Amino acid sequence: MSDGVQAAGRGRSHVARLTFWLASGGFAIGSGEFAAMSLLPYYAHGFGVSETVAGHAVSIYAIGAIIGAPLFAVLAVKVPRKTALLGFMALIGIGYALAAAAPSMAALDVARFISGLPHGAYYGMAMLLAADMAGEEKRARAASHIMLGLAVANIVGVPLINVIGQFLGWRVGFGLVAGLAALTTLMVWRIAPHEPAPQDSAPLKELLALANRQVLLVLAMGAIGNGAAFAVYAYYSAAFLQTVHLPEWWVSVGLVTYGAGIVLGNWSAGHLAGRNVLYAAFGFQLLLSIATLAYAASIGSAPMMFAAMFLTGAGGGLVVPLQTRLMDVAGEGQTMAAAMNHAAFNAANALGPWLAGLVLAAGMGWQSAGVVGFALSMGGLLFWLAIMVTTTRGSRHHHRYAD
Repeated sequence: MSDGVQAAGRGRSHVARLTFWLASGGFAIGSGEFAAMSLLPYYAHGFGVSETVAGHAVSIYAIGAIIGAPLFAVLAVKVPRKTALLGFMALIGIGYALAAAAPSMAALDVARFISGLPHGAYYGMAMLLAADMAGEEKRARAASHIMLGLAVANIVGVPLINVIGQFLGWRVGFGLVAGLAALTTLMVWRIAPHEPAPQDSAPLKELLALANRQVLLVLAMGAIGNGAAFAVYAYYSAAFLQTVHLPEWWVSVGLVTYGAGIVLGNWSAGHLAGRNVLYAAFGFQLLLSIATLAYAASIGSAPMMFAAMFLTGAGGGLVVPLQTRLMDVAGEGQTMAAAMNHAAFNAANALGPWLAGLVLAAGMGWQSAGVVGFALSMGGLLFWLAIMVTTTRGSRHHHRYAD
């Protein structure tokens, strides 16, 4: 009996509760991931390092997610989903507890690496579970529901942690994320059904997904294209504080508008990807290119920066059509492909801030982060074009073979 049938048998109320808490896990992850960027000026000051050096805590989290995604995807193949999800969330909580107590910048980097390891595996498994429960026609919408946890994190979690960082210190902010992770672990333990791992699952089948050209092209588009948003977001707080002459708490307004953009982007992505997944991916990547150029032109103007951040957040809906496309082309490597989609997302999280940090360190001005974002958007569109070309050729070859 499939997970979807079993879930239906347990009733819509139970499925809705489970989806809520799976999304809450995404809320905890997203709050911590993005709060590390908004808190960057504070822990940089606390440890007496430059903002560029402190930015390594952002990138090293992403590196942990990139390494952890394939590793945990393979290790979790023979493990019941509930057990795996509990382990992933518990490790995230431990990482943030260590971050809150970090005695040095190096220790914070290590804690961030630990927190990042289960990132992709958690999101991937949670999204597959939600999509399986929803059925074929609603899978894109179900995947977007899990990502709404990330969206709400940017509206509520990140601004709240940013304010806490201003008044109570950045350590309290990271400690709050650890508490959220602990609560989510408890609720998933109570609500999620304990079902055995699929009997036909095998690590080799999952690894073969990485040999699929279509899978690799989609992952490359995610790694490059999503980097546009991170190039802008990582240095938004610092840019705002140094170029806009308003009280410090106004930084959080931009974070809220960014989160509102993510909510709109994910909601619309769930609908658009269900109609035409490839055109939806193109639309969101194009939106990111427009948003990053707008950001470059907005530096120094609070209203314009807020508008650009909203558009950048909306462009983050790109992850939903990419996830849906992977479901189409990954074959028997669904768990690996889903986890790697979020590894690609975190590769973007590492690449965008790193490239933006290079140009900022060269003294090219805060607007250069937007220019870097635009360049990454163009790279994402090139990979989209490669996906379209190979898909068209494959379709023609299939028809010729059928004839």
